[in-house]
Amino acid sequence: MKYLVVLLLLGGCASASQTYTPSGKLGHSINCSGGALSWGQCFEKAGEICGARGYDVIDRSDQQGSNLVANRYGLYGGTLMNRSMLIACK
Repeated sequence: MKYLVVLLLLGGCASASQTYTPSGKLGHSINCSGGALSWGQCFEKAGEICGARGYDVIDRSDQQGSNLVANRYGLYGGTLMNRSMLIACK
C-alpha cells in the first residue's frame, strides 16, 4: 500500500531541468509523461519556473507507445504517453 502512495506522489508532478535552446539562450526542458499527467501540468510547471515574466514554447512533443510485460503470473500491457516541452522565459 505504501508503494502505491509513493508512486502516486511521484507520478503527479511534472519535472524540469535547465538546458539551452537551439539559439543558445537559457531554457528549461519540462517532462509531463505518464497517464496521470497532462499538458496542463507541463504548462503549470512552466508558469512556476518563469512566473510573471511569462515564457515562449520553443518545442513540444508527445508520443504514444505500448508496453507489454510477461511473467509467470500472466501477460500485462498498457499505453505509455511521453510528453515534453522546451521553454525559454521572457
